[in-house]
Amino acid sequence: KRQNQSSVVEFILLGFSNFPELQEQLFGVFLAVYLVTLMGNAIIIVIIALEQTLHVPMYLFLQNLSVVDMSFSAVIMPEMLVVLTREKTSISFVSCFAQMYFILFFGGTECFLLGAMAYDRFAAICHPLSYPMIMNKRVFMKLLITSWALGFMLGTVQTSWVSSFPFCGPNEINHISCETPAVLELACADTFLFEIYAFTGTILIIMVPFVLILLSYIWILFAILRMPSATGRQKAFSTCASHLTSVTLFYGTASMTYLQPKSGYSPETKKLMSLSYSLLTPLLNPLIYSFRNSEMKRALMKLWRRRVDLHTF
Repeated sequence: KRQNQSSVVEFILLGFSNFPELQEQLFGVFLAVYLVTLMGNAIIIVIIALEQTLHVPMYLFLQNLSVVDMSFSAVIMPEMLVVLTREKTSISFVSCFAQMYFILFFGGTECFLLGAMAYDRFAAICHPLSYPMIMNKRVFMKLLITSWALGFMLGTVQTSWVSSFPFCGPNEINHISCETPAVLELACADTFLFEIYAFTGTILIIMVPFVLILLSYIWILFAILRMPSATGRQKAFSTCASHLTSVTLFYGTASMTYLQPKSGYSPETKKLMSLSYSLLTPLLNPLIYSFRNSEMKRALMKLWRRRVDLHTF
């Protein structure tokens, strides 16, 4: 019967259509979050690009993280805002898989970037004297290019595989975007092999960097405990705690979504988990990693004063 049905040429994104009374409020909240996310990450990109003193690995990693977060948000949020303004939003087959590709590309890149950033902080705090040798320009470029290349490979392999499955109906995606698990539920074929790949891939792409980040922060905490200054210890603990909160939110919810693509979570739970790493993480990262940083604050004030001076003269 399924073979006789025509192939799907478009999908319908349901989003939060189960809660029509909340659509307007959700639209307002998500639009505000999206604009703040774009603004916060854009400010970081511009500050680091213009301020020569910030052209060091730590801040260049942050700049790349802001590019990823801004792009990740831009892939999901505009389509989700459109979904919230209509009862049913159709998206073509090609557009759906293009969105899936970029979600995987930017999401995978962020996983590896956060791991590289944790290694950079570990080297700087635990081996301060040999840090310039450990994190030289060559090592930095290798880590950066590898992060982007692995994200590209993840997006290409996974999207190509999922798009090769037959889709013969129904065509309603009960999700906020064309993420792999939600689209996979509509495939008219046995996806067991892909699910094994997804489980293995998620462990390698999400769980391994997450465990390495946790280990690096454990070493960092030991180094902090040896600090003579109580104020320094408190400040470092505060920074580490905020970093770990962001990392756990991103890796935790992403692994719950991708470890088992056809898991038993309700559609609403999956939507909330997706929002946490596609909406909250890009919003929080600028606040956690940059705007609490004294050097970033100084650079921002310096650029602001320069702008005021230009207007004055």
